[in-house]
Amino acid sequence: MNVRLLLSRLLPLFALMFLPVSGFGQAPDATGVGERVAVPGGAYWSISVADLQAMRASDRDTRLINVHVPFQGDIAGTDVSIPFNEIGDHLDQLPSEKDAPVALYCRSGPMSVRAATTLAGLGYTKVYSLEGGFNAWAAAGLPMVNP
Repeated sequence: MNVRLLLSRLLPLFALMFLPVSGFGQAPDATGVGERVAVPGGAYWSISVADLQAMRASDRDTRLINVHVPFQGDIAGTDVSIPFNEIGDHLDQLPSEKDAPVALYCRSGPMSVRAATTLAGLGYTKVYSLEGGFNAWAAAGLPMVNP
């Protein structure tokens, strides 16, 4: 293969290696967990079961909120249950500081995404939504309460 052809194919790949990651796609948050999801007015982070476990182990201040309707059980250690479609009406049950971490979950994910979108739009900056909800948590063999 001729050198000029080889360079023309490799140069764009090398250029991509030096571009900043933050402006492209999804990036971890400041805690290093999750994938950023931009929504109108802000962003939330979509996290895995392992991410939530790590957050809970390292930061006991993360508020864990069940937003599933109707109630079908809690992940052990849940702080409060607030219906996903009423989260904006119950801000008194959330941390007063909008940069305090709040982790949301429902049964399988969509309700916590809606609640996370609402909170991010209200200015909360560390909102996390558990991918797969408590179904994923239970499937990993982790403790549930009142299932």
